[in-house]
Amino acid sequence: MMKRKIILLSLAVLCMSTSVAQSKRDAENKTSNKDNDTNHFRRIEQVDKYIEDHYVETPNYKKITEKAVSSMLAELDPHSMYIAAKDVQRTNEGLQANFEGVGISFQIVDDTISVTDVIVGGPSEHVGLMIGDKLLKVDDTVATFKGVNNKFVFNHLRGKKGTEVRLTVKRPGIDSPLEFKIIRDKVPIYSIDTYFMLDDEVGYIRLARFARTSHQELRSAISKLKKQGMKRLVFDLRGNGGGYLDIAVAVANEFLDPHRLIVYTQGDKSPRQNFISRRGGSYTNGPLVVLIDEYSASASEIVSGAVQDWDRGMLVGRRSFGKGLVQRMFEIYDGAQIRLTTARYYTPSGRCIQKPYDDGTDAYNRELQRRYEHNEFVSADSINYPDSLKFLTYSGRVVYGGGGIMPDIFVPMDTTRLSDYFLSLRSAGLFNTYALSWADNHRNDAQFESFEKFQLNYDSASVMKDFSEFAAQKHISRSEVKGEWVAAWMNEQARKSVSDTNHAIHAENYEQYLNKLINDPYFIEQLSQKAKKEDERSRLINEHSDMYMGYMIKALIARNLFGIEYYYRVMHEYDEGLKQAVKTVKAMQYNCGNCGLLSD
Repeated sequence: MMKRKIILLSLAVLCMSTSVAQSKRDAENKTSNKDNDTNHFRRIEQVDKYIEDHYVETPNYKKITEKAVSSMLAELDPHSMYIAAKDVQRTNEGLQANFEGVGISFQIVDDTISVTDVIVGGPSEHVGLMIGDKLLKVDDTVATFKGVNNKFVFNHLRGKKGTEVRLTVKRPGIDSPLEFKIIRDKVPIYSIDTYFMLDDEVGYIRLARFARTSHQELRSAISKLKKQGMKRLVFDLRGNGGGYLDIAVAVANEFLDPHRLIVYTQGDKSPRQNFISRRGGSYTNGPLVVLIDEYSASASEIVSGAVQDWDRGMLVGRRSFGKGLVQRMFEIYDGAQIRLTTARYYTPSGRCIQKPYDDGTDAYNRELQRRYEHNEFVSADSINYPDSLKFLTYSGRVVYGGGGIMPDIFVPMDTTRLSDYFLSLRSAGLFNTYALSWADNHRNDAQFESFEKFQLNYDSASVMKDFSEFAAQKHISRSEVKGEWVAAWMNEQARKSVSDTNHAIHAENYEQYLNKLINDPYFIEQLSQKAKKEDERSRLINEHSDMYMGYMIKALIARNLFGIEYYYRVMHEYDEGLKQAVKTVKAMQYNCGNCGLLSD
């Protein structure tokens, strides 16, 4: 008994040193002063004149102006923004059809740049650069040095079309370095990460962004999947942050009958504009499920909102981000740009999906964190929509506006896969490092020369054992439960004890509570029972986390061997959201037109 008291006392002291006993909040008095000055920029002119006439030295007017414009736009809403001339190309690049460079994806490990993907149709593919090649030199500049970073790669590999760059690379299995002369050119950017058949009749397409080529890519993917026997489709928009409005309309058009309202936009200075579906959609009549999550935004919400409002298909996942503001791009004389919100968009039923931003950009950016804290990611019941935000779909089903699109079928976030061990490994970047190393060591093995052979010959148990040893060499190993729950539990009990005079152990302060607790058999027993439950919970989390790590390492290895699409081919075996989507799409009626409702 005495030993247990000593252990408990040690934990208590640890809790006292690592937690805050009480937080004090000071109320803020907010005052509002209405400015009736109609000449809003007069004060700016005056300040500028004072600086020009009296400041101690010549200021950097370019820097001051850029900060002033950025601050002014930030006060409007979270999505209006200023883009300096030097950043315009890089900022808009992801939504364009191409960029100018050599056409590779890369990863930097141990001061070495490794090619992780060679973009199909790009200059590097044309000269024979391969996944796994390691850059030794770019022209005459050594590319392997301490501190090599992404900026070095961008500055040296990207450039104007028609210019030449020489790459010296080390290829696994070949002793001598290889040299390639690459003529920079337009490099296509694909917005569909992958598409493939999940089984004999269910197709899967993952769209990463709504870029200039997304519509053509989608039509091509649907056509190819149909030739493989696709009769049902899962369209994955999870993590898709949006893109061009017209492309979202074109994508939605592929799923809807003609003459359907897809979305409309409206603002104080922008009259209502309707976007209507046309003839020629490539998948207007088969069972459809759209996967969304908290990172599906803007254009993703246009498509999923139209699908839901017309009862064309079912939405599976978690509530979407909630971006219903439309931006237009305006040029500034020096090549800079501003993205200015000009309207809100509304789904066919009239829903405005934009979540509130009255409390400022910082609070807006923390909204997803608040969702997590309120348990929304694991329980749909935690979301409360007022009746004023209630709308009806084409068939009369109730849906809600006011901050994202709620799916028809909720899939909770898997919070049990992130053990302490997993988080330590991820923080150290060991998953990517190990996967790339394993791929390099097995790149020339005949048993892994194709994805089909890889699937057949991959030994997960052996790889995970090797990975654990690799992690241990990096000084990361499994450990017992860290005991954060002890501090949290004791702090909660202390709070109740100090605030409730009827509590089993009443105390005036935290220290007094600890002294009483250590000598109370009932609470020591409570702590013991709590410890047993936490040990069991930890065991289950570790088991689940280990399973997830196994799939993820295999997927990363597959990506390094064969390309990005094979990451998803592996991970879909573990993906609970995708499993629910497949279950849902298989239960849907076939050839039902714009119904999308589950069959009996």
